[in-house]
Amino acid sequence: MSASPKLPPFDPADPLGLDDLLDPEDLAIRDTVRTWAADRVLPYVAEWYEKGELPGIRELARELGGIGALGMSLEGYGCAGATAVQYGLACLELEAADSGIRSLVSVQGSLAMYAIHRFGSEEQKQAWLPRMAAGEVIGCFGLTEPDHGSDPGAMRTYAKRDGGGTSRSSGAESGGDWVLNGRKMWITNGSVAGVAVVWAQSEDGIRGFVVPTDAPGFSAPEIKHKWSLRASVTSELVLDDVRLPADAVLPDVTGLKGPLSCLSHARYGIVWGSMGAARASFEAAVEYAKTREQFGRPIGGFQLTQAKLADMAVELHKGILLAHHLGRRMDAGRLRPEQISFGKLNNVREAIEICRTARTILGANGISLEYPVMRHATNLESVLTYEGTVEMHQLVLGKALTGLDAFR
Repeated sequence: MSASPKLPPFDPADPLGLDDLLDPEDLAIRDTVRTWAADRVLPYVAEWYEKGELPGIRELARELGGIGALGMSLEGYGCAGATAVQYGLACLELEAADSGIRSLVSVQGSLAMYAIHRFGSEEQKQAWLPRMAAGEVIGCFGLTEPDHGSDPGAMRTYAKRDGGGTSRSSGAESGGDWVLNGRKMWITNGSVAGVAVVWAQSEDGIRGFVVPTDAPGFSAPEIKHKWSLRASVTSELVLDDVRLPADAVLPDVTGLKGPLSCLSHARYGIVWGSMGAARASFEAAVEYAKTREQFGRPIGGFQLTQAKLADMAVELHKGILLAHHLGRRMDAGRLRPEQISFGKLNNVREAIEICRTARTILGANGISLEYPVMRHATNLESVLTYEGTVEMHQLVLGKALTGLDAFR
């Protein structure tokens, strides 16, 4: 009878052995992003959060471009061409530092760059993507409006042709400027962006436009006095007779399928990123429980604390495993939008609960910026809402499960 193989030691940081799912390139990318975040974000982020600012954002963007984190999973045009799993690992490590940093990367790569890469003309791709991949130009994505969040199809921003039209023989845009009017709200990167991808109603339906932010009539006042995502630039976009050339429109898409496909790509990153915030809060709770003494011993030695830690660990690593599974499906071209909704709905909700439980373990110290827990918890309140609220993802899954549309 052969001897049983020797089991590897239990690793509290990786209790399910999920690193076994990663190849050396995956691990190298993860560790590169983790090291960058540890050096460039973690020593400063509590101060940024307290002041409600993200100083040096353009320098940070260039550094993120330097490590290949911008437009990471896109091919060509200076992009890294990484796998979906590798992009997800980067999102997890960035959000373990702060949701605002991961949001910077998500909006740049999964929304603004993705829209141009998938739906743009070759001229638009050449003009913008290499500089955005390098972090030389920051992008933003204008979809949400002051009165239209979960119902983007009702947007009021309007694009009107001023002369010219569409060639009947080729279908290409020909002649005549576009004139855009409207407002967009809660736009990450808006006040520091060099280019905005803006979605607007037109006589042909919803269209996307590549808008240089130095265009006359474009402004992006920053939104202040936030309780969440304080180390992040959030803005309103105002378009007041913004005149664009005919070739500013994204030529390869009409209708809501354009922006919604971009949102699916961004939501995928959130499935991973939310687990980064959860991991950071969990690790803070574990370390605190091992050193904080009450009644003559560390609180980690009490049954109630261990029960909390065990439950947190189970949900954290289940969420990471779910993210891995969705990443493999995306890399295989088999990931459906409903499955992304599954991941976003589950992982963000569980991440918030992990942060809240971590706060109870830290007691009163949990509300101090000396620890990351409350910062992550408040950030996740925004993540819970943006890229589709809990209720919207529940309705997406409900329709998929029953075949019945309950949106209206």
